[in-house]
Amino acid sequence: MGQGAKIKRQICADVWKAIACGLLGITGAMAEEAVRLDEVSVTATREARPTGEVPQAISVVGKETLADKKMFHVKEALQEMPGVLIDNKNGGSSARLIIRGAGLKASYGIREIMLLRDGVPLSDPDSFTRLDFVDTQDIERIEVAKGPGNLFAAGSTGGAIHIISKSVFDDSANNFKAGLGNSGARNLHLRYGGMISDQQALALTVSRREMGNNWRSWNEFDSTQASLKHGIGLEGGGVLESEISYTEANMQSAGVVDADLFKRFKSTGRQKETSEPWQNSGRYSKVWFMNTRLEKEVGDFTFKPRFYYNTWYHYHPVTGGINESEKWVSNVGVDIETHWRHDKGTLVAGVTARQERTPDARKYEYADVRTGSGGRIQATRSDRKGDLLNKSDASSLLTGVYIQESWRPGERWIVDVGVRYDIVDFDDTTMEYKKYDYSSGTYKTGEGLIRTKKTFRLPAPKLAVSYRVAEGLNLYGMVARAGQIPSFSELSDNHSLEAPVSTNYEIGLKGRANNWSFDTSIYFNPVEKEIVQQNNGGVISYLNAGKTEKKGFEFSGSYAFDRHWEAGGYFSYSDYRYKDFTEPVRVGSGPSAKTVNMDRGGNALPFIPRTQYGLFASWKQGGWRTRISTNTWGRYWMDNANTERYEGWAWVTNLSASYQWQRHSLTMNVDNLFDKRYAAEAKKDTSDKVTYALASPRVLLFTYRYDFQ
Repeated sequence: MGQGAKIKRQICADVWKAIACGLLGITGAMAEEAVRLDEVSVTATREARPTGEVPQAISVVGKETLADKKMFHVKEALQEMPGVLIDNKNGGSSARLIIRGAGLKASYGIREIMLLRDGVPLSDPDSFTRLDFVDTQDIERIEVAKGPGNLFAAGSTGGAIHIISKSVFDDSANNFKAGLGNSGARNLHLRYGGMISDQQALALTVSRREMGNNWRSWNEFDSTQASLKHGIGLEGGGVLESEISYTEANMQSAGVVDADLFKRFKSTGRQKETSEPWQNSGRYSKVWFMNTRLEKEVGDFTFKPRFYYNTWYHYHPVTGGINESEKWVSNVGVDIETHWRHDKGTLVAGVTARQERTPDARKYEYADVRTGSGGRIQATRSDRKGDLLNKSDASSLLTGVYIQESWRPGERWIVDVGVRYDIVDFDDTTMEYKKYDYSSGTYKTGEGLIRTKKTFRLPAPKLAVSYRVAEGLNLYGMVARAGQIPSFSELSDNHSLEAPVSTNYEIGLKGRANNWSFDTSIYFNPVEKEIVQQNNGGVISYLNAGKTEKKGFEFSGSYAFDRHWEAGGYFSYSDYRYKDFTEPVRVGSGPSAKTVNMDRGGNALPFIPRTQYGLFASWKQGGWRTRISTNTWGRYWMDNANTERYEGWAWVTNLSASYQWQRHSLTMNVDNLFDKRYAAEAKKDTSDKVTYALASPRVLLFTYRYDFQ
């Protein structure tokens, strides 16, 4: 056996890379069957474990499923999971993600949910996550752990999403892809690597994605990414992997529309204007991302230190102004993790520290605007910056410790007892010269010097038990609590915000067999001091709700009829309500206007559909593969006052079909097969203004792929 093959076997024995055995194609039939029957997860407990034995709701999207998708953005991988709501408004890297109600208050980006890649946090210390520097063409698998009680999720109540990239040692991942489709869709991808010595491997990845989105104006997207990975197999066992990547991503953000424009879109399939003044929003970013990860076994101990650093620049036109990082933002962190395997289980413990510095961040007026009476801005004409509105220097520091005992008191039992404790310090100094005033629609004199300094202490205990009722059938229960870090933007709006506290009570049943599997759970999740977003005539503000309660049921399952046919589906029922919340609403106009606190107790949270469900069917034979899936969101309330509902959308269908001949393959992906025209999001603010963010019509992409191995 060659040294390269030995290195591959070494990775297969590695706890962190336990799933790589099946991917590298060097295991026996029994190991291949185990991987096929039940994926291995490391996200919920930091211990490699089959998902059926994890006492928490967790979903895994594996290599085979991802191969059926064009993977322009993570929505394609996550949209068929109960309790996970994700929408994408531009066909590019941007996504709004909600897990069991967590993330609801985010107007853009991802909040309240930890996002990781190969164990390295992609989220800022304030839990805000951008996806622009994730190369979606380099994803091997994705794990989603829902709700509090996650050792990876620092200061996040929604759980964790773990993106696992293709291993540097996996030369079967070497390929070239070229894609072409309608709506200006283009895709180029090259991945090539291999062993460069007896102990070392190197892999280069280059990707280019484009979406013209010519069905509407101001919505182009392009991304260029390059990554270099290096791996060393250590003598005596262990692996050291490092990566450096660079991304340039340019995204124009189309605005929302009113009811009249929404009707026009449903008739024509086009959006050529927006009902909002901000015609030229977007985000144009450059990102360097570096990380080094070591995994080394010494007797019964495994050591997993990780060091990571990313730095980025962006030009970010948004509502009211244009953000620019004059100096590059830096984010540096370290995570030192240790596993101790003993007679009754595994003890996992570690420390983490992460700091972000944002020096000389600036916000500008829009230079080119059209104004009406009183100087009110009616529309922007470009995204060119004008006079300076404010400048700030900010930093945030997260430090934390975690420990969890996975105890196996008997053959059928697994007990997870653990806790995280995180401390987050914010420090922001802003000099505000001018600001955009929503009531007048003009720029006015600012507040001068503003200093924000806050510290949050966030304990997150967990107790979870899994019991094997019968072979392949596991019953579990868990109680977990976590605190949520407010983001910088939320604290800037409301300095008195407190950290919400979310407690999750959950029971579930998981089944695994040769040709079927299912996961089902019931949960009760009360949240104290929930941070909610209020929109009062365009003025976005954040405040703590007194209390919310989230109750739900989730099911997902699949059945393989034979080697060729498989079908399955998912369903979730969600009842999320305010139990104690008064919303300040501005009543009247002019000098006589006043703010009235309106009781929202008993009302449902907006945007969360009562039901969410979908179905899929797949067929494969010889070189042929095809998969069809369809998804539905039920009706939901558009506002906190529960005065108007949006009907949701039903049976939005995606199709993929491919044929592989030797090293060549051709794949056709069709998203929104029947060209349904609906809103990805419908909102109503406290002034009764209704807006719609439109979902993409049908997108077709043909992709040619050549595998080098």
